[in-house]
Amino acid sequence: MPAEKSGYCRREPLRRAGACGLAGTVAPMDEPLRLLTVHAHPDDESSKGAGSVARYHDEGIRCVLVCCTGGEAGDIINPAMDLPDVRARLAQIRVEELRRATEIIGYDEVVMLGYRDSGMPDSPENADAGCFARADLGEAVGRLVEVIRRERPQVIVTYPDNQDGYPHPDHLRVHEVTMPAFDAAADPDAYPELGEPWQPLKLYYSMWSRARMVATHDKLLELGLESPFDEAWFDRASQDDRITTRVEVGAYYERRTAALLAHATQIDPASPFWFALPPEVAALVHPYDDYCLARSLVDTEMPEDDLFSGVRARVYDRPAS
Repeated sequence: MPAEKSGYCRREPLRRAGACGLAGTVAPMDEPLRLLTVHAHPDDESSKGAGSVARYHDEGIRCVLVCCTGGEAGDIINPAMDLPDVRARLAQIRVEELRRATEIIGYDEVVMLGYRDSGMPDSPENADAGCFARADLGEAVGRLVEVIRRERPQVIVTYPDNQDGYPHPDHLRVHEVTMPAFDAAADPDAYPELGEPWQPLKLYYSMWSRARMVATHDKLLELGLESPFDEAWFDRASQDDRITTRVEVGAYYERRTAALLAHATQIDPASPFWFALPPEVAALVHPYDDYCLARSLVDTEMPEDDLFSGVRARVYDRPAS
């Protein structure tokens, strides 16, 4: 079905002339396809949508990551890395891990938005004036607008409006910054000093589906293995009815796993949450990255299997760069 008929997807006509075409229309663009993802911390890019980015990068689409914080407040999850020297250099190490992970995934560029990790609610880090959660919203939106105008993506991926399952202050802030930046990037009156206006065409929420959890849980029980998903996981409200788009990424499971493991301070290689299933089985249990199409300025048919559905036809046949 068309995107505008969905209760959670919003499609609007382009209201102004600009890089994308005439006012009121979305005309073909003499532009290569580009994807921009916005994440909160190092490791988020590997746990959310890494397979999609790997797939699109291999297709020749330019993929850029905006990482809003350095992850300085993150705990060391892997016991083998919980060492005094690692703790003393955690900020530096997390950036090094990010570099390795994004090289594995295939990101063409990583942009650090420059804020400190906010930590969890009511933690000392959350009170730091320089943390992302306390950043001036207009300034943070401007930083992202500058990246959008420079990179000129047609598709942006961010975090959902409903994050009740994991309300980390930085994840919430990612959503609060990305949504106005999507519009402000195209507004010539907004941040005029930050580059020529550019209108992205689609904005997605990255979703962690109940379907993935159930499929993994059921397969573990079928194989006689212990599942990390207890009743508390299944008590969480499902948002699967919001999923509009499933990108098949089974062939990229090994890349995603390698990227996760590159975050050695954050990912325990013995974690049953990530690695309970044999790799060859895990790649097939739920071989998709799930998304909710939140904004679209192009017509597209639901359900989708491509983040660039409705966009490809608008872009002239030209090699990606």
